[in-house]
Amino acid sequence: MRGRVGRVERGGRAGARVAAVVAVVALGAAGCGGSGGSGGSGGGSTGATVALPKLSGQRLQVTAVWTGAERDNFTKVLAEFEKRTGAKVDFVPSGDDMAGFIGSKIAGGGPPDVALLQQVGVLNEFAGKGWLKPLGADAKAQLAKNFSKGWRELGAHKGTEYGVYFKASNKSLVWYNAKVFENAGVTEPKTWPEFLKTAQTISESGVEPVSVGGSDGWTLTDWFENVYLSQAGPQKYDQLAKHDLKWTDPSVTRALTTLGQLFGRKELLAGGNAGALQTDFPTSVTQTFTGGDAPKAAMVSSADFAAANIAQTKAKVGTDAKVFPFPAVGAKSPVVTGGDVAVALKDSTAAQALLTFLASTDAAKIWAQAGGFLSPNKELDRAAYADGVMRKIAQALVAAGDDFRFDMSDQAPASFGGKPGQGEWKDLQDFLKDPKDVTGTQQRLERDAAKSFGH
Repeated sequence: MRGRVGRVERGGRAGARVAAVVAVVALGAAGCGGSGGSGGSGGGSTGATVALPKLSGQRLQVTAVWTGAERDNFTKVLAEFEKRTGAKVDFVPSGDDMAGFIGSKIAGGGPPDVALLQQVGVLNEFAGKGWLKPLGADAKAQLAKNFSKGWRELGAHKGTEYGVYFKASNKSLVWYNAKVFENAGVTEPKTWPEFLKTAQTISESGVEPVSVGGSDGWTLTDWFENVYLSQAGPQKYDQLAKHDLKWTDPSVTRALTTLGQLFGRKELLAGGNAGALQTDFPTSVTQTFTGGDAPKAAMVSSADFAAANIAQTKAKVGTDAKVFPFPAVGAKSPVVTGGDVAVALKDSTAAQALLTFLASTDAAKIWAQAGGFLSPNKELDRAAYADGVMRKIAQALVAAGDDFRFDMSDQAPASFGGKPGQGEWKDLQDFLKDPKDVTGTQQRLERDAAKSFGH
């Protein structure tokens, strides 16, 4: 789910793939139709595409951040694994601080068998500490067959493959309430100035325009990264992600100033700044699609996985809830990705079997059919996706090949980019509280980044 990291070795970040990708621009409101488009034979077939060992009597513990609908859907995947192997899988939610959760389990001598990490930085930290077990031959074979080089490199550390990116996300999207747009007489904005103008028009129509889940700090890093990638470009994005560029750089000043054009106008935020800071991510989505013609917000910038939250409302994705690419701040709309990578913390046949399963089209198909899921598995038949919107988003991700940018905060050490109440999450929450304080925000970001990266 969320993008959120650990001690990363500078230069050892196998995941900082970068290049401006605008394949998503065709998304728009056309999501309700969408052709099935085949991405390979695996996902659309009825039979199993991967052989798994018999594991009767064996028990596995798996941890991930997922709760609610995401947890329910992942449980369906695990149930199929249980059915096919005879193993018993126990799911334990980690909470947002995955690095802290796993660290405490390691210290206590009882780590889970498999964890799904949200951050490249955490994978590198854990691999560097010797906590992770390399992928076995069967898992590597599935990975080579089903994933592009970029995603395989994201799951590797110093040339050794440890992880399977089971769930991906396209974080450069804005979901909107189609009825509110219709009532206000506005259309999907393509640029940042158009986005602000659209928000203003919606505000004047009587609906608060933009829902921000500010109580979950990671949502604010997504806002910043989209603005920064589009405005400053991929090269500076990579440099800032590695802290080769300081957060006091003029490019960061520009991005925060631009973001302040939204955050600095409380009438454009659902509940104003104070309300945004008290709104968690799930609520930021659901409040946009409940309340009939008078919802609490008109649109929410969120990844594709917001579809799972929308499904908890009466709104139908593709008709009531539509999506457009994050507006271009610079020359092009940004494409920022995130993902959950499955790794083994115990060296066992069962753990490796689960990684093999998660790397297959069989596992991806189960969640794709359930909704609220995006897979970087290029062999998954896109017809497996539950609706046209997700089909198009998935097609754009796969079409990007290796040309994507991974979430910046997910590449950072956990103490900076991945912990509630500190580092970048806290600094951007303070910025949301006082968007005029660009200089102070930059100074705090640089101080926290320097401390975490060890510069």
